[in-house]
Amino acid sequence: MDEEVLERYLADHSDKEPELLRQLNRETNAKLLNGRMVSGHYQGRLLVMLCRMLHPKKVLELGTFTGYSAICLAEGTDEEAEIHTVEHNDELEDIIKGWFEKSGYAGKIRLHIGEATEWINKLEGPFDLVFLDVDKRDYKTCFDTVLPKVVQGGIILVDNTLWYGKILGPVPSNDAQSLAIIDFNDYIATNSRLEKVMLPIRDGLTIIRKK
Repeated sequence: MDEEVLERYLADHSDKEPELLRQLNRETNAKLLNGRMVSGHYQGRLLVMLCRMLHPKKVLELGTFTGYSAICLAEGTDEEAEIHTVEHNDELEDIIKGWFEKSGYAGKIRLHIGEATEWINKLEGPFDLVFLDVDKRDYKTCFDTVLPKVVQGGIILVDNTLWYGKILGPVPSNDAQSLAIIDFNDYIATNSRLEKVMLPIRDGLTIIRKK
């Protein structure tokens, strides 16, 4: 089955993408080279649904990009929830803030510009939900740094864990991103402190629960 056809079918049979997010998605893909990094309709609705099921009070997102997923996290959480999102690319700051203002959720989203690991150490936890989507070479470091700040029973969502199918190998020795994802996936799979399930959603989404 054609993957694009399947994804379109899934989106068509899920809740509609809000107009603001549709515009954000379109502009991101039109104006930025790596527009495909945006979460998009289907995954965005999943983030909203998970938040509505879990009712997290404090959320940490590592990797904001243009703000699509942060807005979804804000949409799905209760009014008093607090969303912290970290983006390393300071050139995106004005774009992100603009979309947050348009979304109506700016009051409960706090944007932090800088390196993820530095902000994990600065921010006060504990966090009920973490969404990890940074440079793949930093996954393991970010995960190990944030895990102590996650509540017992808390959830960590990790994006791109199928990495375009490259995780099935063989992987060239100079493909650091793919090798890092493979290493991270193996690391999580053998960690007895965690419950985990990997879902074949878009480019792979792993749901991890801290025991």
